[in-house]
Amino acid sequence: MFKSGFVTIIGKANVGKSTLLNALVGEQVAIVSWRPQTTRDKIIGIMNGDNYQAVFIDTPGIHKAKNELSKFMMKNVESALDGVDIVIYVINGEKNIDENDLKLIKQYAAAATPFIVVINKMDVADKEKVLGMIDTLKDIEGIDSIIPISAVKGKKLDILKERIQENLKEGVQFYPEDMITDKSVRFMVAEIIREKAMKFLGEEVPYGVAVNINLFKERDDNLIDIDADIVCEKKAHKPIIIGKGGAMLKKIGTTARQDIEKLLDSKVFLNLWVRVKDDWRDSEQLLNELGYNIKDI
Repeated sequence: MFKSGFVTIIGKANVGKSTLLNALVGEQVAIVSWRPQTTRDKIIGIMNGDNYQAVFIDTPGIHKAKNELSKFMMKNVESALDGVDIVIYVINGEKNIDENDLKLIKQYAAAATPFIVVINKMDVADKEKVLGMIDTLKDIEGIDSIIPISAVKGKKLDILKERIQENLKEGVQFYPEDMITDKSVRFMVAEIIREKAMKFLGEEVPYGVAVNINLFKERDDNLIDIDADIVCEKKAHKPIIIGKGGAMLKKIGTTARQDIEKLLDSKVFLNLWVRVKDDWRDSEQLLNELGYNIKDI
């Protein structure tokens, strides 16, 4: 019997949802950053096993929407819960469960969908604190499993995979077995560039960074030309992204190119430009131009 289903990964910002998705799939399909709200779109990753396929939907961190981009992100969370077969709620094991977490867990666990709570970051969490979390959660009706894991270290992922497989239903194979994501190559390339920008810019440039692919051209000699814009929302951010003598932009480009070449298994010529689009996170038109497809949600 072949089993399959859709699994949504939800939770507050910066609890390790994207790291968990990448660990379950076995490849990087979502960017990882220490910053909260790194994931902006629904990222689909595919885990294939013996006679089963789980299709994961990684969502933006649950937060209060403050601009059009934030509203888009929260709509993605809501839509990702529709019609799924399993919900995984991720908690940061380093922190205590707050009232907002409990409210959301009780709300989602009350649905008929199998509901799994994952306590992540066990490689750094205090064991006694985690035991207290489990004690708080164990009496909540509707929770099928509570699984402490370390997504970054891969600890107890086998247990989580078993629980997921157990809760899948008899069904069809939605995607080819060698496919790990439904996202386009252009999307993945843009996300790699954005990840490197966020990594190296640190606190100097806040969340107002996006990436737009202007050119993606494959040559006959296994070479790919890529031109991309790093879009920021304030003029003061542009020289920071470029850096002294172009050093920061070169650093972002070099490290991004290395990962893109691994992804595409091809030599890549990457050209990066920095563009300023004032307050793009509050412009529906600019958000659509940058690929966030506001009208589709």
